[in-house]
Amino acid sequence: MPIYEYICNDCQTRYERIVISSNQKIECPKCSSGRHTLQLSVFSAGKSSNGSASTTASPATGGCACTPSTCGCN
Repeated sequence: MPIYEYICNDCQTRYERIVISSNQKIECPKCSSGRHTLQLSVFSAGKSSNGSASTTASPATGGCACTPSTCGCN
């Protein structure tokens, strides 16, 4: 179940929703409007148990879609 980020076209509130099916009705939590724009989401790189960025995946191997300057993959 993906989590999508939206911005309300009426009141400009940003919110997230877990989307279970394609016919699910999505409404703004502030004004209840159904008019929204899907936002591009930014993801976070995982951390290892010692607190440093995980280096098990790398862009060269196709393990992640980030760059070394944005998430610490080397």
